[in-house]
Amino acid sequence: MRQLKKILIVGGGTAGWMAAALLSKLFEGLYEITLIESEAIGIIGVGEATIPAIKKYNNLLGFDENDFMRKTQGSFKLGIQFVDWLKLGDSYIHGFGVIGRELGWLPCHQYWLQAQGRGAAADFSDYSINTAACHDNKFMRADPKMVESPLGHIGHAFHFDAALYSKFLRGLAEAKGVRRREGKVGDVSLRAEDGFVESVTMEDGEVIDADLFIDCSGFRGLIIEQALKTGYEDWTHWLPCDRAMAVPCARIEPFTPYTRATARTAGWQWRIPLQHRTGNGHVYSSRFIDDDDAERILLSNLDGEQLAEPNRLRFVTGKRKQVWNRNCVSLGLASGFLEPLESTSIHLIQSCLVRMVRLLPDASFNPATIAEFNRQTDFEYERIRDFIILHYKATERDDTEFWRHCRDMEVPATLQRKMDLWMSNGRVFREDDELFAEESWIQVLIGQGMIPRGYDPLVDIKTNGEIDEFLGNVRKVVGKCASLMPDHAAYVAKVCPAV
Repeated sequence: MRQLKKILIVGGGTAGWMAAALLSKLFEGLYEITLIESEAIGIIGVGEATIPAIKKYNNLLGFDENDFMRKTQGSFKLGIQFVDWLKLGDSYIHGFGVIGRELGWLPCHQYWLQAQGRGAAADFSDYSINTAACHDNKFMRADPKMVESPLGHIGHAFHFDAALYSKFLRGLAEAKGVRRREGKVGDVSLRAEDGFVESVTMEDGEVIDADLFIDCSGFRGLIIEQALKTGYEDWTHWLPCDRAMAVPCARIEPFTPYTRATARTAGWQWRIPLQHRTGNGHVYSSRFIDDDDAERILLSNLDGEQLAEPNRLRFVTGKRKQVWNRNCVSLGLASGFLEPLESTSIHLIQSCLVRMVRLLPDASFNPATIAEFNRQTDFEYERIRDFIILHYKATERDDTEFWRHCRDMEVPATLQRKMDLWMSNGRVFREDDELFAEESWIQVLIGQGMIPRGYDPLVDIKTNGEIDEFLGNVRKVVGKCASLMPDHAAYVAKVCPAV
């Protein structure tokens, strides 16, 4: 077996420095790692929102969470609030925590469905600690000692400044021996005999060779597409948004522990609260709205003073036909793009990195290894794609051509199967290692107005009185626990004020 010796990361930003930080930590000097980036090429993003899986990445790096938050102007995230997605004036929260507790064989939502059909259920968000806390802008980390209490089952993620996050990770990576090379890549050389990447040539003429190349060059895919001609799967027939613009504004109170996604006439607007500002953006479809109107909608709906001019970008929703091709693995925007509706961008970087480490090849690059990596990656992308499509498909909005198009479009068979099963008796199952668990699907399906025709027949083991008492107790305990949690702004100011 011939070992790899050199790993070259082309591109910095979030993807590049996440790769550099993790690989330098895990490989402990076994390989020579170089990262190429240019100060002349900016990174995309005003603020970044994440999901709880990022804590696994943080744990692998072994850094202090409060230190990370201080250095990235971070805030905590309990979930995502969706405004005007089902219909104008409606909202719900996709929270990261558990939903109530089980009663006997069945999960809490099955009893809620039965009570809801009788008009005896409270709002679904009252039964989860994460969503209840969001309503009151409360936050605390889960207390591992309180295993019998909702306070022991709070799921959280983070919001942070993307540029500061890259800077933080760069410091970790360089301390572990990663060499940063300033400059732009001018050319990519392939081996004549097998088409593998041999080296890159910098604009100043330096040739840098490596065994494994990690393409973090953004949408253009400098190696994975421009050199290797990998090809791209276009998913815009299901996810028609193809433009975005991002802009920061001044922070205002309350300091919310959640991301907000507000549906607009031809897309949606994000709001990400940071300690020093609020990140905002408008994701939209150029088929249904022009850039000037999209900008007007974004800027007229900022809740603080505008701090910069909008940063515009164009994208095609989808993924590379092979995220790993020959001796090149693509990460971040170089691998594909799924709009940030459920804050999955950083997770996809993280999961691809961990998958690559688990399937790390020797210098022979066995095709079976690469095929297995791509199979797992394709599955993950497709299931996340389905979850995002659900938000558009399951709507009652008919006030614009965009929403009528989304409501009436056909969806992937994998999503249709899930929706059909749910509508029969409120059942949903997590498939293999797909990212979103049952609780996520349940909250979005109910939030988007998909109330099943029935519920699990075993619910009727309990009387209406027993069900009402059970749900009432869950709601009471969740409400009491949420009331005991500190204010999000006060918590951040105490444990991780920005430096």
